[in-house]
Amino acid sequence: MSFFNKILDALGIKHAEASTPTPSDPTVAPPSGTVPPAPGTVTPATGAPVDVTAKLEALSAQHPGLNWRTSIVDLLKLLNIDSSLANRKELAQELGYTGSTEDSAAMNIWLHKAVLAKISQNGGEVPAELLH
Repeated sequence: MSFFNKILDALGIKHAEASTPTPSDPTVAPPSGTVPPAPGTVTPATGAPVDVTAKLEALSAQHPGLNWRTSIVDLLKLLNIDSSLANRKELAQELGYTGSTEDSAAMNIWLHKAVLAKISQNGGEVPAELLH
């Protein structure tokens, strides 16, 4: 299972393994600092969209101090997924990050936007202001 699919599972979003593009896919490797565009229309494996905000806000209420809206580390922690640097580097590679993984701040900012965009592409309802 891909790292990103662990995120979808934790959110209760059904997924098809084929919906996550591979890093070798040239349509996935955007310039550093940008969110990867959709490689095509991704059809979620589930018919009903999942209200990601409601799920994360409910988890947030149980874990004060975690800000999933701005931090990839906090987002992963809320989902009970190991947020270690090694795992974030793996996720960045999977999603096609082309910047330096040694610059963890830039990578984390990119990851946060990319993960929310991918969640949205896979059937999660994510507020528009978090997708820009």
